[in-house]
Amino acid sequence: MSLIQVHDKKFKPYISVAQIDERISELAGDLNRDYEGKTPLFIGILNGSFMFASDLFKKITIPAEISFIKLASYKGTKSTGTVVTSIGLEEQLKDRHVILLEDIVDTGKTLSEFMPQLIDRQPASLKITSLLHKPDALQHPLTIDYLGFNVPNKFLLGYGLDYDGLGRNLDSIYQLVED
Repeated sequence: MSLIQVHDKKFKPYISVAQIDERISELAGDLNRDYEGKTPLFIGILNGSFMFASDLFKKITIPAEISFIKLASYKGTKSTGTVVTSIGLEEQLKDRHVILLEDIVDTGKTLSEFMPQLIDRQPASLKITSLLHKPDALQHPLTIDYLGFNVPNKFLLGYGLDYDGLGRNLDSIYQLVED
């Protein structure tokens, strides 16, 4: 892995595809154990979580369902501070074990605004699984029940994370090179 350029920014390697795969296998093992005998509903938050959700779900060995919802609060490299819901959730959540799948939790605003909507639908349980978490950026306290990696408060790209639409298809995670 070497430096890459996307739009006007340079990015350096940060987390390799092998590290991501190993950690996802561990998370899947924990979820398979914790939800044995249940049939959880995984909800991937688009667009960023699609690669994480796909790779994780392939390693889930218990009966489970998956759905997606689109929530967004980013434009470029900054959060807009406004959470936008583009695609709604149609599944029945009452008495279901629900596991949210996020690519990254930074300020926590998106999930803090979305969680009450889910709680109102009376799931049996509601847990958060995130590949990445920026603890130094957190402004809305959340409990991440299953976490891949804590990362610094730097802009990241790849493995579902984009910079103005590009870079999601990279199989590794890169960090913005500061000027």
